[in-house]
Amino acid sequence: MTLDDGLAALVGAAAAMAHVAIAGSVTVHALLHKRNVGAAVSWIGIAWLSPFLGGLLYAIMGVNRVKRRAKRLRREHLPPVAGSSATAVSDPLTPLEFAIGHLTGRPSAAGNTIEMLRSGDEAYPRMLEAIGQAQKSVGLCSYIFRADAAGEKFHQALIQAKRRGVEVRVLIDGIGGGYFWSGTYQHLRKAGVPVARFLHSYFPWQMPFVNLRNHRKLLVIDGKLAFTGGLNIGAENVEAAKPEHLVRDTHFRVEGPVVEQLTDAFADDWLFTTGEQLISPAWFPAQAPAGTVSARAITSGPDEDVEQIEFVALQAISCARRSIRVVTPYFLPPEPLTMALGLAAMRGIEVDILLPENSNHAILDWARRVPLRPLVEAGCRVWLMPPPFDHSKLMTIDESWSLIGSANWDTRSFRLNFELNVELHDAAFARGIIEAMVPHKRLTAAEIDADPLPIRLRNAAARLLQPYL
Repeated sequence: MTLDDGLAALVGAAAAMAHVAIAGSVTVHALLHKRNVGAAVSWIGIAWLSPFLGGLLYAIMGVNRVKRRAKRLRREHLPPVAGSSATAVSDPLTPLEFAIGHLTGRPSAAGNTIEMLRSGDEAYPRMLEAIGQAQKSVGLCSYIFRADAAGEKFHQALIQAKRRGVEVRVLIDGIGGGYFWSGTYQHLRKAGVPVARFLHSYFPWQMPFVNLRNHRKLLVIDGKLAFTGGLNIGAENVEAAKPEHLVRDTHFRVEGPVVEQLTDAFADDWLFTTGEQLISPAWFPAQAPAGTVSARAITSGPDEDVEQIEFVALQAISCARRSIRVVTPYFLPPEPLTMALGLAAMRGIEVDILLPENSNHAILDWARRVPLRPLVEAGCRVWLMPPPFDHSKLMTIDESWSLIGSANWDTRSFRLNFELNVELHDAAFARGIIEAMVPHKRLTAAEIDADPLPIRLRNAAARLLQPYL
């Protein structure tokens, strides 16, 4: 054996030992910290079968270092939201009321009004008007906040609010808002508006978890008025502008005591990102009733709120007695939700799932065919909405309870993203939001079964990516 051969053998042995050490460390960490069996098995397999690369991917995308609730101090200084039980003891939804209260630790706040706004055509003017009329505070959180024609109007409104003495805070997701460049962030920062990027870093080793995203869309004004739902800020959401790829969406204007809970969610995100506490009366004024709707904010994320929205959806399905309506742009939920919907249809409940014919993510469209097949067979009705792409996220139970907000029906939203939803007890509202969705055609089992073998293999392979989509 030559010297070169010996050196090569030594390097090979060292590399093998390093691979075993890294893969072993990933295995131990995944076994101890991954709640989902499939995710644990996947990461362990990647670590062992992809030397060094698997360990690097796990370090960047698989380790949750977000421990933000330990920093939350504001509630110690503020009285709880005034509220009352939204359901009577004899109401079938009473167990749902108790379950959500237990999950979230928040009361159901009575005395709210809520108004549905379709896409940027209706929502943006109302949001800009509210920013223009703000007197004390403006908090804006958006997953996507473009520096285009639509976004520029918000830039100017926020800058003007700051100049007239309003406390303005803007939070943009570090990935969705533009990883390499965020024109909105640069513009607002240059204008002196306090703006931050959630979990953003140009250096991978400084990013706590590149796979985590703040998917919330929230605007709070003076602690008394809020806008929330699924609407990002960008020209593609304005139909009147005739964008090349129009995105329809649903947003909501909320007024009343539940706005304190929504402001609370924004303050938590801002505290985690910047370290600044928003605890003054400018953000949390005394609340007064503004209507008759009972509502409660539901936050979810890979911290202490993990899987809360998923659990709320499961509880709602179990409490349904007549009907379940789900509207979502992406449908690839965790298996317990798929099973719950199928079982609900089997016990005679009308289950309607409304999806866009084609979303803006082809892989998700391929993958959804797999879980839809058993649901259709169980009796669920799957309706496909024609273009343009509809990004709305809605759920109703028995035409009396509703769930609105930012969470899609996929594993990413339920288990990885920071999401914000609102539950509402109001029959008229529940009927109205479903009537606003227009189905095109019903998906049948025969149509799914008619997919040729290569397409079925493609769809099944796409579904294997569910933990990462």
